[in-house]
Amino acid sequence: MLLKSALLALSATLAAAVPTLEAKDNYFVNPATGNRFQIVGVAYQPGGSAGYKPQEGFDPLSRKDHCLRDAALMQILGVNTIRVYNLSPDLNHDECASIFNAAGIYMLLDVNSPLVGESLTDFNTWESYYASYLNRTFAVVEAFKSYPNTLAFFSGNEVISNIPSAGVVPPYVRAVTRDLKNYIAKHSTRPIPVGYSAADVRDVLFDSFNYFQCREEGVDNDMSHADLFALNSYSWCGNSTFEKSGYDKLVAGFKGSSVPVFYSEYGCNDVTPRPFTEVSAIYGPQMTDTFSGGVVYEYVQERNNYGLVEIDEKDGSVKILTDFYTFRDQLANLDFTQIQGAKPPSGDPPKAPVCDSKLITTKGFNGNFTLPEVPPGAPEIIAKGVSPKPVGKLVDISNYKVTFSVKNPDDSSLTNLEVKPIANDGINQPGSNTAEGTTPTGTSAAPAASSSKAAAGRQATAFVFPAVAMGAFAFAAGITI
Repeated sequence: MLLKSALLALSATLAAAVPTLEAKDNYFVNPATGNRFQIVGVAYQPGGSAGYKPQEGFDPLSRKDHCLRDAALMQILGVNTIRVYNLSPDLNHDECASIFNAAGIYMLLDVNSPLVGESLTDFNTWESYYASYLNRTFAVVEAFKSYPNTLAFFSGNEVISNIPSAGVVPPYVRAVTRDLKNYIAKHSTRPIPVGYSAADVRDVLFDSFNYFQCREEGVDNDMSHADLFALNSYSWCGNSTFEKSGYDKLVAGFKGSSVPVFYSEYGCNDVTPRPFTEVSAIYGPQMTDTFSGGVVYEYVQERNNYGLVEIDEKDGSVKILTDFYTFRDQLANLDFTQIQGAKPPSGDPPKAPVCDSKLITTKGFNGNFTLPEVPPGAPEIIAKGVSPKPVGKLVDISNYKVTFSVKNPDDSSLTNLEVKPIANDGINQPGSNTAEGTTPTGTSAAPAASSSKAAAGRQATAFVFPAVAMGAFAFAAGITI
């Protein structure tokens, strides 16, 4: 009996691993099964700009107890992916990465930050593209490349947001994509996709897509070609429809993509509480041939009113908001056996178009595919690796129990909350974790919806200026992340 108990205790600490995924042609694929993978994600930047303070020793994935708390709640939510915007390669992320891995949750990671010198600017972009900037992006890769649940890296986020920025930025984002992919090919034991997260500004959206997904003619292995394309879109508001929201136009515009396409942010809050009726469309038959899921914005409540939970930064306690359970229930209505069990269609996959100025349709958008040379000093970093080199690895977690107070919208408490480690090669989905005290699935009662002035006009214009967690900080600093 004692031996059995000891073995059980030991097995609880060992970190089972999610299957590493690949971007194969226009889908994410589990190479072990051949099945497609649909991203069911949530944006995760606790504290907004205050949650990224490397000088004080923390970022969103550096505090074990916080990650335990949030991973357990995300298991209840039913998501399988987090998007994290700002990370410091100088901090240790082993425990948090291991916790999310055990929870069956992947990580989509931005390599940039809002601090000066840690991102490309959307004006005079050439002044922000230099070796020390690239060194930091490579260091982020080094810090996260060895975690099996690292799904992909974003080389840029909404750096192209209007015609003026579209006239300058594209070659530099494509160059950063090239540099990151060359670094990964040289220093990672597995390929990790690199792509761009775009603002849903229709004037420049599809030109951005074509600019980044095309391949240079005559180049067998074009490293500047993006492995994926994502968009931050808030055009589906309230109880909208596939046509009214403009989702039909997005599907038409991305049909035939040569790379995976997905929402890197969605979740309009013109109408609150949010009904999340777009979920059934995103994972339904009208979209899944073209899209690979999406990331709802966002996990933690900030001043912009997109959160699923409120966190008291003083004591770490959590108040679950109505939107949390509404989103959970929408996910629970999906058939995940079918969604995550689909095979890519047979036949030849779509081919990337050849890079040509004729792909660009908008006047003022940069159609020049001659990229800037790798800046002085950077080729040596790509060849030899960053120094000092951060090293990430999965570690054993001895206790998955959550120590913080977590309450429902009605102030009742969740009890015995803990991460439930997923079996090896497993992925989180609705129903994998049901803590005592959670509102039963399908019974979340939302107050009557009302119009929100904070996001007014977003549906009509069909684009978003930043709902990004770090947006206000970035604008104040004069940089785009």
